[in-house]
Amino acid sequence: MMKIINKIQLQLKEKKSLRLLLKYTTGLILFGVLSVILLFSLVYFEVFGKLPNKEELTSIINEEASLIYSSDDVIIGKVFAENRTNVKLEQIPNHLKEALIATEDKRFYSHNGYDGQSYARVFFRSILLRDASGGGGSTITQQLIKNLYGRQYHGFLSMPINKIKELIIASRMENLYTKDEILLLYLNSVPFGENNFGVESAANRFFNKSVNELKIEEAAVLVGMLKANTYYNPRLNPENAKKRRNTVLQLMNNEAYLNKQTTDSLQKLPIALNYNNLDLNVTAGYFTHQVKKKATELIKTINDSINSTYNLETDGLKIYTTLNHTIQKIAEKAAKEQLVIKQKQLDKELASNSLKNRWLKKQQFTAKDKQDRTLKLFDWDSTKTITGNKIDSLWYYAKMLNASVLVTNPKNGAVISWVGGNNFTTLPFDMVLSHRQIASAFKPFLYTTALENGFSPCDYFDNEEKIYPEFDNWKPQNADHNTTPDSKVALWYALIKSMNIPSVNLYFKLEKEWLTNTCEKLQFPKITDDAPSIALGTLDLSLFETTRAYGAFANNGEMNDLYMIHKITDKEGNILYENKEQKAERVFTEESTQTLTSILQQAVEQGTGAKIRSTYKIKSPLASKTGTAQDYTNAWFMAYTPNIVLGTWVGTSKNEIHFNSGNGSGSSLALPIVANILKEIENNSELKNKYLTPFDIPEEISSSIDCPPYKEKGIKGFFNRLFGKKKEPKTNQQ
Repeated sequence: MMKIINKIQLQLKEKKSLRLLLKYTTGLILFGVLSVILLFSLVYFEVFGKLPNKEELTSIINEEASLIYSSDDVIIGKVFAENRTNVKLEQIPNHLKEALIATEDKRFYSHNGYDGQSYARVFFRSILLRDASGGGGSTITQQLIKNLYGRQYHGFLSMPINKIKELIIASRMENLYTKDEILLLYLNSVPFGENNFGVESAANRFFNKSVNELKIEEAAVLVGMLKANTYYNPRLNPENAKKRRNTVLQLMNNEAYLNKQTTDSLQKLPIALNYNNLDLNVTAGYFTHQVKKKATELIKTINDSINSTYNLETDGLKIYTTLNHTIQKIAEKAAKEQLVIKQKQLDKELASNSLKNRWLKKQQFTAKDKQDRTLKLFDWDSTKTITGNKIDSLWYYAKMLNASVLVTNPKNGAVISWVGGNNFTTLPFDMVLSHRQIASAFKPFLYTTALENGFSPCDYFDNEEKIYPEFDNWKPQNADHNTTPDSKVALWYALIKSMNIPSVNLYFKLEKEWLTNTCEKLQFPKITDDAPSIALGTLDLSLFETTRAYGAFANNGEMNDLYMIHKITDKEGNILYENKEQKAERVFTEESTQTLTSILQQAVEQGTGAKIRSTYKIKSPLASKTGTAQDYTNAWFMAYTPNIVLGTWVGTSKNEIHFNSGNGSGSSLALPIVANILKEIENNSELKNKYLTPFDIPEEISSSIDCPPYKEKGIKGFFNRLFGKKKEPKTNQQ
């Protein structure tokens, strides 16, 4: 009997425990549900922060980078707060949409902004059970909300509050946008790392193409990056990216977007990147920097004049420039190849002289400067890492040769190519704008001033060394030291051979204000002294100023200001700014410049620029002038046709370190850069026909440099001729 009673009591006790457990479980569930309802209500009624309303949701505009285009329609730069280029729905290929849906939200087209199944999993596993492996569960719409509005911190309730916010906003958004519109907003906003936002910027960065050109396997790479854009970055972690890409392709197969055969074949392919980072692989970096500065000024003027609010960093404007991308690449390549060769020659010279020791004595170093550390230095092929100290770094850059190249159209002042230095990212100082001693590249301005004021190509000048006591016993010499007592040379010949002594004698025959007026018209820096050494190019000029001035020679005496921006439009193509054709300023007469050009053509045939023909076999009509500063500190070469002006400067950053031989002359150091640019232009029929056009100079002017032999005047000349002691300078026949 007692056993039966005990059994009944046990059963009653178990039923009571079961009822108690059921009661507690029901209470817990009820509490959870009420808590969710309460939390949902608090979020809905904006206790945890304002939610975007209908008006805000329907006016979503992704910030967009402004694009800088070359004249041949290549994107050469961007200006942005976020690096994004928005695209239209028709530009998105189907396989990209399919890859995204299969991977991120396979029920995208059937839910209303949130996926109940995924959300239940997230609630019970990720929130209640704190299981991090439960997955995020966010739909594409909810991910879009996160990208647009971010997430706020609310302590331990951060996850549920942010998820509820995204659910509410996603539901509202689904009532305002079609599915494809949401998909487009997502693809235009999603981050891909490396400061890239939106699939167009990502396609351009990793595959150097627009999104509509993406192949299936390329689209799968980009979609795979969405899970973790650094871990699956195909440049940084190619193996991770490939595995993730293959997972995306398999998910596409699971959803019947791809058949098994296609999936298998695509999974076997390597990832073929065509990485295009304008911040690292900078083409025309110096040029685009100047364009950004100018465009900022123009946009400010536009906003002030029409009371608009255009923003260069966010409004997706399009800036169309004058730069020719093909010639820019040619110029950069020519400069690099020449400097690689010449740097080795300079290093060899420096290894055998005491210049470095003299340089070191001028520096003031501390003990800390002498401590070794890891240094990253610019190198032509990549960043060079060495173990050294600050002194090593300073010496490395002090002896580094730099080059700047500027190519312009003299007819209108358009900048065709602008190379401001060796590398804009690591060496941003722009050598095109740097003032350096112009050397003999100045002489054409002196000689044209003479031609303007009645001098003739066949006027003769003394070529005998002399001392000028009134100028601190200055004694100018020819570069080749070739002088003969009582010798004289014709004006034209002195220029093509860049002779110093006749140039100084010419200077003394000019009225000083004549040359001053010429420099003012050419917008050169003001001349502050009257030293005759200016005739030899002691004036400091920039390549920008020099190339602009040579444009007057190419354009029959009329000089145009240089410009870089052709027009600016908004993202819809409406013109905000368009460069107006400027009126060129008459600097020289047409006759004087044609005469000067005839002379400088002979500099190519038999003067200081003759290597253009003999060594580089350039056949096109050309006028040119070299420039070599004292002690080989600056090397220049200027060349032009009626439709193009090419200028280059080469030297070290501060002129303290330099060649001590003819390797540093303008014809050896600077001329080859222009020569190799011209060679590539000659090999391109379109560019050749456009830019390397012949000069149209009347016969009477071009023949004006056919000078008769010099005959001395007076009694001395009479007796010299009588007794066979006449002095005949070289002429253009010699």
